[in-house]
Amino acid sequence: MSTYTQLLYQIVFSTKSREKVLKEENRKEMFKYLGGILRNKNCHLYRINGIEDHIHIVTHIHPSISLASLIKDLKVASSKWIKENKIFTGFKGWQDGYGAFSYSIKEKERLIEYVIKQQEHHKKKTFIEEFIELLDEHNIVFDKKYLL
Repeated sequence: MSTYTQLLYQIVFSTKSREKVLKEENRKEMFKYLGGILRNKNCHLYRINGIEDHIHIVTHIHPSISLASLIKDLKVASSKWIKENKIFTGFKGWQDGYGAFSYSIKEKERLIEYVIKQQEHHKKKTFIEEFIELLDEHNIVFDKKYLL
């Protein structure tokens, strides 16, 4: 029997200290780089977007890859690439943690639309407000001191 999965995730992580260094003019280049990493790991990228201090990735994760190792690889490789290519002045790296939220495939289009509208969404909410909403929506218990 073959293996069949549908492991749809929204992955969210921020720049170190949530510094606003991911300038719009170079974000697409970074998104393409991150998409290449996902493709090389047999993950299907549905959408990636973000603003100055964080990014959202909507992806199907291949069952042979652990979520933690995928995110580590994304952060390590992109951090090195960003610094070597000097595409974001002041970029010091990514935050230590991340958010990863699983979704039913039925929610895929809504989730993609949400990620597409990040710039618009963040005219009303900060990253922390948005992140707390995601944690609450997924019934994740957290300590606010780790979010500041």
